[in-house]
Amino acid sequence: MMNGTQYSGESSSSTSRNSQQDIEDDGMIALVLSEEYAKSDGAVGRRLTNLAPVPHVPRINSFIPNMSDASMDHQRLLQRLNIYGLCEVKVSGDGNCQFRALSDQLFRSSEHHKYVRKEIGKQIKDHRSLYECYVPMKYKRYYKKMAKCGEWGDHVTLQAAADKFAAKICLLTSFRDTCFIEIMPLYQAPKRELWLSFWSEVHYNSLYEIRDAPIQHKPRRKHWLF
Repeated sequence: MMNGTQYSGESSSSTSRNSQQDIEDDGMIALVLSEEYAKSDGAVGRRLTNLAPVPHVPRINSFIPNMSDASMDHQRLLQRLNIYGLCEVKVSGDGNCQFRALSDQLFRSSEHHKYVRKEIGKQIKDHRSLYECYVPMKYKRYYKKMAKCGEWGDHVTLQAAADKFAAKICLLTSFRDTCFIEIMPLYQAPKRELWLSFWSEVHYNSLYEIRDAPIQHKPRRKHWLF
């Protein structure tokens, strides 16, 4: 029994070290990619200069729409994309879509989502005074929950992402009365723009001009993805 217990502990420790190394490797790769692609920022924003953004209010996820409402919202979003000559790079609907979409905008790859989540989590944990008023639960419970892979991001994590990455985050939404939401860093000037589509409180994708969109592989579908 002691040998079995010791082996299990070593295996768990090894898995943890490997996972941490993967995140650190992601961070190194992400930094290089970020510098390489920063010069391409702004193309989507120029297409939407006539849109008046709605001020952003950080909040946690509160509801998920039913299939009928989600379908109507999806059609509305597609129409807006067509109007403005934009397309989505679709990311997996695996609970990490917000972090995947941010990763794609930052590094032209959704696969650095664990690194993005880790950095946002550190921002939330280390700057409690900035976000606590928007979190209707024990704050420690909230940031620990958000650190878990597969936990849905919300508007608080978007604000934390804007602050962490010094980015203006712009959402083209599917909502009837809210086409465009702009999230600004709280205490610094933005150094770049990140553009996401936001569908019906359930899914984020990464936005590009049609001519600039990278070739993409089809992500695994979930029941609320069309």
